[in-house]
Amino acid sequence: MKHPIIKSLKIATMVTVTSTLAMASSATAATLKVTIESLAPENGTLFTPVWVGFHNGSFDIYDRDQPASPGLERIAEDGNAAVLSEEFFASGAGSVDGVVPGPNGPIGSGDITQATFTVDSTSRYFSYAAMILPSNDAFIANGNPLAFEIFDEEGNFTGADFTILGSQVLDAGTEVNDEQQSTTAFFGQSIPDTGTPENGVVTLHPGFIPGGPILSTPGFAEADFTVDGYQIARIKVEKVPESSTTGGLLAIGGLLWLGSRWRQSLNRFA
Repeated sequence: MKHPIIKSLKIATMVTVTSTLAMASSATAATLKVTIESLAPENGTLFTPVWVGFHNGSFDIYDRDQPASPGLERIAEDGNAAVLSEEFFASGAGSVDGVVPGPNGPIGSGDITQATFTVDSTSRYFSYAAMILPSNDAFIANGNPLAFEIFDEEGNFTGADFTILGSQVLDAGTEVNDEQQSTTAFFGQSIPDTGTPENGVVTLHPGFIPGGPILSTPGFAEADFTVDGYQIARIKVEKVPESSTTGGLLAIGGLLWLGSRWRQSLNRFA
């Protein structure tokens, strides 16, 4: 039987990817590949399918010491990116976003996953967000919307390649970190949004409770992301070279044009 959060993440992923990917202007469009790799050790942390967005630099996911937005709350507590996507489009900062899922939904030790997006060079900046599993409301995301510039001012692709450390894991401040199975995602919680409200602000996460329910579980014995040097993930944004498919379509177009010219020549001599 699939874990409830895996089922919900797969549904959210399908909805987000199919409903929010937008085609950019063909004159300046580029196909970009986002690769996400879990660097956590075996029996370490996992994270939910990663929301990614391409924008003009004005979409701010969160601010330290400020309350989380509804979109951030939903992704930090349940891994649901749908509301964050709505906030992204409502901001007017960009028109291309999506969710990059793992092989079975969540992304765990050794997993590498990829997705491609068609992006206009006016969307110069890249942002991401995902929930840390298991947790009440731990997450990873870039708070500075200008942190990852993937196109320069002239529209040249510069890309991104960075590592997320355990010391960068954040606490949304929306749910008490009680680590109870019934209220902790991927630890036994069966219904979203069932934790105890905290009504706090976004801060650096203090880490799981020492000797607490999560770290005492063998499957998460290496999940203490506060350990020096702990790595969560690596994210790369690369430009995909023009595919052979595109070249093939151009060749077909050329053959059709030549065929048309050939028929016109025959008609003149008929």
